[in-house]
Amino acid sequence: MTFQRARTEEQREIRRRAILDTASAMLDEMPVAAVTLNELSRRVGLAKPNVLRYFESREAVLLELLDRFLQEWLTELADELAVGVDEEQPMTERAAAVAGILSRSLSDRGVLCDLFGAQGGVLEHNVSVEVVARYKRASLDRLTTMTALIRTYLPELGGNATLFSLQTMVMAGALSAYSTPPPSLQAAYEAEPDLARFHLELSEYLKSALTATLLGVLPRD
Repeated sequence: MTFQRARTEEQREIRRRAILDTASAMLDEMPVAAVTLNELSRRVGLAKPNVLRYFESREAVLLELLDRFLQEWLTELADELAVGVDEEQPMTERAAAVAGILSRSLSDRGVLCDLFGAQGGVLEHNVSVEVVARYKRASLDRLTTMTALIRTYLPELGGNATLFSLQTMVMAGALSAYSTPPPSLQAAYEAEPDLARFHLELSEYLKSALTATLLGVLPRD
């Protein structure tokens, strides 16, 4: 793909979308840590300085993708919860259903979980105050959306619904790092099966973690 100089706002927006779409395609092939600005520039057909006209860093690109993927997930999550949770069930059964749906839904979105895991330690570095503040404002909107969804099916959570929503994203990111070991670690697991206990299956362990968290914050009789 090659571009002529962007002269209008519409053309600039086309460039931005092309950069984001290319980065998204790269994340289908490789982990967040392997995405480089040089390779992104090569694939999108723009010189690196030209990519930096639209995004100030690799991290700025990935933060915008994280917000995009999070919005898409929350839209789909609303439908999944509506189908999978019976609001007439007792509180503990609804909690188990919510935890199961969240764990399955997130484990099917490995790229989103990988981005969650990189967010605090990588993606929020090497970006300007303006970029990270804009991202955090968007994150507050997503957190509000998720909190409202969780409260719909577990109103008993009250104010803890916000904390649980945030913990869900953090745990998904943390556990995803243990579910997709790099080749060298995978080889070590195969050579020494006892070591494989550190290889966590994301859906299973996330469900356990979310269930335990919910039971811990739900009110008791």
